[in-house]
Amino acid sequence: MREAFEPLVFTKEGEELDLPDFDYQILRLTEKFLDDYPVQNYPELMGKRGRGYSCLLIQTYYDYFICIPYRTEIKHKYAYHFKNSKRSKEHCSGLDYTKMIIIKNPQYISNTDAVIDRDEYKETRHGIYKIVKDALSFLEDYIMYHTGKKILDKREYEKRYRYSSLKYFHNELGIN
Repeated sequence: MREAFEPLVFTKEGEELDLPDFDYQILRLTEKFLDDYPVQNYPELMGKRGRGYSCLLIQTYYDYFICIPYRTEIKHKYAYHFKNSKRSKEHCSGLDYTKMIIIKNPQYISNTDAVIDRDEYKETRHGIYKIVKDALSFLEDYIMYHTGKKILDKREYEKRYRYSSLKYFHNELGIN
């Protein structure tokens, strides 16, 4: 198993991606997750009771799952922005890396598929390698910064991670 802070190596744009083996599924988080991570204690999480938390769940050879939520409005660049979906024509919809969740407890993952727009599903499948590459890069930079293996300018760090939910998952990420 790869150490969580060992950097991934990606090739240049246009070349074949050097990604770890991964699997993905579009699922929802359970009520247990919402119970264990109430929004009043974890304000950067987006869970609301009665409203599905649909996410792209990525499994690599880490000992955790990476959950990237689908959002209707994303106003920053740290996301995969849909370009061809009906919703993206009216909103800035996509998958938001800043709100990714790290999951070790399988009870947090619903065994029922999430319902998302068909065109966003197609766009997710079509862009899956870019999504995984960008999400893992976003996560790796965060881990490496917090383990002292990468230096980021303070302003750049704030831009990327100020409102990130990753701060709630240091134990899962092996960050002390």
